[in-house]
Amino acid sequence: MALVPETTLKACPLFKGFTDTGISIFAAAAVSRAFPKGTALFSEGKPGDSLLIVGEGTVRLSARSPSGEDVPLGEVTVGEPLGELALVQKGERLCSATAQTDVMALEIRAADFQKLLAAKPQACIKLLMGIVSHFGAKARDNRDMLRTLVARAPGS
Repeated sequence: MALVPETTLKACPLFKGFTDTGISIFAAAAVSRAFPKGTALFSEGKPGDSLLIVGEGTVRLSARSPSGEDVPLGEVTVGEPLGELALVQKGERLCSATAQTDVMALEIRAADFQKLLAAKPQACIKLLMGIVSHFGAKARDNRDMLRTLVARAPGS
């Protein structure tokens, strides 16, 4: 069963404060994707080319340690975004995302976002501000963990 894009976007903090018109702009660009339990939504080190918003299910985030171990980073559930930096800049995924349950997600591809940027710049700038704000909040929430990582970094 496909997701209702407007409902999924409204549940996502990146779209907080968007009007129905703003939501509908991105709903038209979004594609519903199904990920069976155990499958990868994306993999660490691979190119990131889309934002995913979880509509149903739970996603496990993990990263590889220098010794090659799989280190759990947390979970993402309904309404939460994944891979939002892919809309800001091209780059590799910073972690892996795996469906812990059957997952339905909305995907907004970077290429479609670039087309929207030309056609609807105000809506896209508002989304970019939401991404920056959300990412900043995540960094603040995880600052103690970041301090621990920095303290253990080689050469520090």
